[in-house]
Amino acid sequence: MTSELFGRTAAGEPVTRHALTRGTMRVEIITYGAAITAVEVPARDGTRANVVLALGSVEAYETLSPHFGAVAGRYANRIAGGTFTIDGHRYTLPINAAPNTLHGGPNGFGKRNWRVVAEEPTRLALARRSPDGEEGFPGNLDVEVIYSLLDEGLLRLDYRAWSDRPTILNLTNHSYFNLAGEGAGDVFDHEVEIAADAFTPTNGTQVPTGEIRPVEGTPFDFRTPTPLGARIRTGDPQIVIAKGYDHNFVLRGPVDTLRPAARCTHPASGRRLDIATTQPGLQLYTGNNLDGTLVGPSGQTYRSGDGVCFETQGFPDAPNQPGFPSAILRPGQRFVSSTTYRFSVA
Repeated sequence: MTSELFGRTAAGEPVTRHALTRGTMRVEIITYGAAITAVEVPARDGTRANVVLALGSVEAYETLSPHFGAVAGRYANRIAGGTFTIDGHRYTLPINAAPNTLHGGPNGFGKRNWRVVAEEPTRLALARRSPDGEEGFPGNLDVEVIYSLLDEGLLRLDYRAWSDRPTILNLTNHSYFNLAGEGAGDVFDHEVEIAADAFTPTNGTQVPTGEIRPVEGTPFDFRTPTPLGARIRTGDPQIVIAKGYDHNFVLRGPVDTLRPAARCTHPASGRRLDIATTQPGLQLYTGNNLDGTLVGPSGQTYRSGDGVCFETQGFPDAPNQPGFPSAILRPGQRFVSSTTYRFSVA
């Protein structure tokens, strides 16, 4: 483990960067947003590359970042109309993706500086308290995320949280992957497989309608390895709404059990990423809103399709969808979830 000052926020808070290494794998994390800023892994020929999109300064993360590598919360993804109800009490949140709330609001967890609570050569634990009323959410929420390199090529994220009032919670990591290397261009040649027989279609504002739709016969059928670009230009209404993929998949298998969720392979380099999770859903997002105005560490700009996110999560807008798995966390309960990212060479 190495650590260093990465910079300071506009408010003068120090942001530190921490590097975990094991074998040929290196992972860098900053305290701002608890964000992963680098994952360096080898290709088939041994060439190493950072395979996550990133920015070069704290200022860029504060003002420009579309959640690159960050922990999204208190509620990742969208909440319709910025409102929800618990036990008959209606709560109102700030709108930051009109007409909805996205990733916990304009000052969600990805826009906060976390504190280091444990630091070891292959393990980093970050935590923060989200006070009652922060971004409109009820309850004092204590949350912790632990990054561990369990063996060579295996990164595990463990999330823990508890609240003193009934609240809602959905946590995910929002890394944008490009297995060809950050700044290498689009990911449309990446072959993706998702362990899901259904997805949750959205309305025109990208909020789920409540329907659970089978993937068969749609551009969302990733039950067998399929290049991301194979159907991303189709005229399917769901693809048109999102300008690509930005949808929640209903993962197979028992929730709260660590099980396969997705596999992504870059045939040219041989790099492969296998994702497992205890969560019920996975958001596939193809970086549709990247517009060429952000520049990564490679010195290259990021455009639509230059990264792909596999956001393991509870379902979007679950507090307003009675047919979705509950996202309510009550006092005395402990939120626990885990996601693993295994990098290898195919």
